[in-house]
Amino acid sequence: MEPRLTSGKLDLFFRGFLDIAAFEGSDNSLNGLQVGNSGGEIGKIAFAVDASLETIRRAAAAGAGMLFVHHGLFWGRSLAVTGVHRERLKALLDNDLCLYAVHLPLDQHLELGNNAVLAGLLGLQDIEPFGAYHGRKIGYKGKFPRPLTVDQAVRKIAFEDRPPTGIFPFGKSENTTCAVVSGGAAANAPEAIAEGIDLFVTGEMLHFVYGECLEGRMNMIAAGHYSSEVWGVRAVMERCAGELGIETVFIDVPTGL
Repeated sequence: MEPRLTSGKLDLFFRGFLDIAAFEGSDNSLNGLQVGNSGGEIGKIAFAVDASLETIRRAAAAGAGMLFVHHGLFWGRSLAVTGVHRERLKALLDNDLCLYAVHLPLDQHLELGNNAVLAGLLGLQDIEPFGAYHGRKIGYKGKFPRPLTVDQAVRKIAFEDRPPTGIFPFGKSENTTCAVVSGGAAANAPEAIAEGIDLFVTGEMLHFVYGECLEGRMNMIAAGHYSSEVWGVRAVMERCAGELGIETVFIDVPTGL
């Protein structure tokens, strides 16, 4: 018989390895259980990058009792329960579906985080924290065991072989060092340039960063915000399946951005 757990027990499980408390005050995401259920036990967890109406509906259709996401519905400000926000909440409540969100603690996690998994896919060694954000370093930097071209790096981190949103080969033909900060972290590019990094990998590009990378002669990959952040939720999904034995499902809703 598959295990069934309450949302409270799942919350304790997630907090046991995701340092949610450490990011209070530095992350505007409401990390943790954002929407509860009526108290029933959960036998299946759906995992997705975003808490969109589509992921909520697909989680419910899959028979999940909880949806675990990287981007939740509450971001440090009050929202009127109207429009799309109302529809998303209504879909959660109508289906008695919990919503659990983990933002920066999932980016930063040394083993299961988006950046740690990306660093592992790239084969980086001598890994150190990198990428200051609200006083904390949430990304990682390291060295390649052997020089790597930008195209080779792209192939290593492409989720489902999807192309990146942008490749900017402004530096060396072969890279020996790399820094990774997933999502919307293009503003960390000047930090990478200042540290002499050959290749910077993130999710999105910013207009002003183009010139910084060009003139700083640093290569950059904008893998896509979505595609750079599927890795953490999938790693947590695997841990849940392995340690809890609970049924899981990944809901892939790519934005192409």
